[in-house]
Amino acid sequence: MTGIHDLPLFIAAGLLLNVTPGPDMAYMAARSASGGFRAGAAAVLGTTTGCFVHTLAAAAGLSAVLATSAIAFDVIKWCGALYLLYAGLRLLLAKGRQATAAPSTPAAGAFTIFREAMLINVFNPKVALFFLAFVPQFIDPDAPAKALAFTLLGALFNFDSLFVNLPVAWLASRSAQRLRDGATARLILQRVTGSLFVLLAARLAWSSRT
Repeated sequence: MTGIHDLPLFIAAGLLLNVTPGPDMAYMAARSASGGFRAGAAAVLGTTTGCFVHTLAAAAGLSAVLATSAIAFDVIKWCGALYLLYAGLRLLLAKGRQATAAPSTPAAGAFTIFREAMLINVFNPKVALFFLAFVPQFIDPDAPAKALAFTLLGALFNFDSLFVNLPVAWLASRSAQRLRDGATARLILQRVTGSLFVLLAARLAWSSRT
């Protein structure tokens, strides 16, 4: 009825793709290592929300604009790169006394991380192009409601990602827990996380549509 086919293959492929390391996973792991599982979970949910935005945009045909317009692609790309650069520099330039705060993340901090992760994902045009290239392979060309089928598959892909990303966040937070016990170690983790964000900004800035 929806025109979706090979659903088990889609689920399996989606899980394998989510396991593959990438900028989003690096961001989530870094947040988990520096702020604990709660911070990592906030990053996971923010990234997932960003993917839902891409899913709806692709279903509406907006992602096709990024695939065909170099200007639109570059505008979104540079917005994402600048935001990543801002987030990285903010961590690198933060005073040491902030890094010595208790590692538990307050509600406002969790929301900030959630918003940051969502914006970083939304402003990555490569994610939009991924959904545009991957999801239609599992929709019949003559499906009566392609937008609905696309939205359903995108939602399923994003839901499956939680079974990969949340364990990654937990493992990263556990592995860094001992390091966070010392003020110096927390400062180092903060600096490493900031440097990673700057590197991700450079990576995104140099990316192309191909």
